[in-house]
Amino acid sequence: MTKKNVSLILASSSPRRRELLQTLGLSFTIITSDVDETTAEHLSAREVVEELSLRKAKEVASRLTEGVVLGSDTVVVLDGQILGKPVDEMDAYRMLSMLQRQEHTVYSGVALIDVETGRAEVSHSLTHVRIRALTEQEIKSYIATGEPMDKAGSYAIQGIGATIVEGITGDYFTVVGLPLGLTSTLLTRFGMPIL
Repeated sequence: MTKKNVSLILASSSPRRRELLQTLGLSFTIITSDVDETTAEHLSAREVVEELSLRKAKEVASRLTEGVVLGSDTVVVLDGQILGKPVDEMDAYRMLSMLQRQEHTVYSGVALIDVETGRAEVSHSLTHVRIRALTEQEIKSYIATGEPMDKAGSYAIQGIGATIVEGITGDYFTVVGLPLGLTSTLLTRFGMPIL
């Protein structure tokens, strides 16, 4: 059952997610979600990204009468602690100092909602990332680029931050913010196959 004329809506203002979705050759519109991203402290990282992905998709879906809405969320986890976006440069310095010489895990959630039927599915992907040893000057220079300031964990693997990543185990696109394999699988279930 292919839904040929169903519109896809990305519930995100992230330029990275927009670019990744474009690589799949899909046409879509962007409607930014406006949700409170606070979650209960007892939730695991998997539960956090799934809950926030679904919350974003639901908020946008509530404003529409048709289409399939895609919501996504990404967090960085080190030793059980979730690292979100830095609040300022000192916070970015703190996070990068913690992450260096360590392996951490990046979780990205993906949620789809069919606006007409209310059907929803949500899942997640995870990837292990190792950051190399960094000097104080390297951390400060990286922060000075401005790149870390709106990124979970204070780095962007697809940008200058690639220079501090020593290696990954798992899906690269999970770290960027939208696991394409998982997204494609979910879209197929909603009658929007990529291949």
